[in-house]
Amino acid sequence: MSDDSNDNRPENGSRPGNGSDPQRELPPEREPERELPQERPETTGTQGENSGPQLTGRQRLVKAVWPPRVTRAQLIVALLLFVLGLGLAIQVRSTSENSALRGARREDLVRILDELDDRTKRLEDEKRKLDGQRTQLETSSDQAEEARKQTKEKEAQLGVLAGTVAAEGPGIHMTIKDRAGAADSDTLLDAVQELRAAGAEAMQVNGVRVVAGTHFTDSGGGVDVDGHRIDQPYRFEVIGKPADLEPALNIPGGVVQTLKNKQATVDVTRSGKITVDALRQAKRPDYARSSSR
Repeated sequence: MSDDSNDNRPENGSRPGNGSDPQRELPPEREPERELPQERPETTGTQGENSGPQLTGRQRLVKAVWPPRVTRAQLIVALLLFVLGLGLAIQVRSTSENSALRGARREDLVRILDELDDRTKRLEDEKRKLDGQRTQLETSSDQAEEARKQTKEKEAQLGVLAGTVAAEGPGIHMTIKDRAGAADSDTLLDAVQELRAAGAEAMQVNGVRVVAGTHFTDSGGGVDVDGHRIDQPYRFEVIGKPADLEPALNIPGGVVQTLKNKQATVDVTRSGKITVDALRQAKRPDYARSSSR
C-alpha cells in the first residue's frame, strides 16, 4: 500500500492541494523584444538603378558651373571688366597705328627732335616777348601811347594771320604733281596742318590765301579751297623758318612720304624771300562783340 501511494505523488516533489507550493518552479521570464531594423527606402540619387552610371569629377564640375547662376553683382563686375578691356584694346590699337616712327632711321629721329626743340624755343621766345610788352606797359611813363603802339603792332600781326594784308619773308615753295589723284582734299589739309605746327605764319595755295577758317573739299578731280577751285599742280607758298618747315614735311609718315608712296611727285625748296599776296576780305562777326570796355 505504501508503494502505490508513493507512486501517485507528483513529480518534482510537488504536493496536491489548492495551496501554492513555495518550492514550485516559476515560469521562465520573457526576454525583451528586439526592434528589427527598418528597411530603408530605395533612393533615386546618382547611385540608384535608374540614375545611370556614376559621374566623374570633371562631369560634376561641369554640372556645377553650367548652366550658370549669375547674380546682379556678377553682371556689374563683368560689364566693368568688358569696358576696361575695350578701352585697353582701343589704346593699344591707337598706339600701334601711331607708331610710324619705330622704323625710322636715326637721322630722321634726330631731325624730329630738333624740330621739337625749335618749336619749344619759338614758344619760349613768344612768351618772353609778351612778358616784355607787359613790362613796357607797366613801366612806361605814357602807358596810353605805349598801348596804342603795341596795338598797331598786334594789328599788323593779326592782319597777316587773318589774310587781310600781304606778307613777305623767308620760307619754302612746295609743288605737288599727282596723276593718280592721290592728292585729295584730306592730303592738302594734312599738309597745311603740318606746316602750321612747324611754325608757318602765312601761306597760300594756287593764289588762295589759307587762314584759320580755310576748308578743303573734293570737286570733280580737283579741290575747292574756300569755294575756289584749284587744279594741279598744287603750289604752296609758305612763310616761316625754312629749317623748320622743310623737315616737318619730310618726317617719316608725313605728307611727302605719303604722296610719294602713292606715286605722286613732291618738290620742296627753301627760299630767302617768299611773297604771300593773296588777300581776303575782313569779315565782321555777326554776333560776337568785344567784351573789353
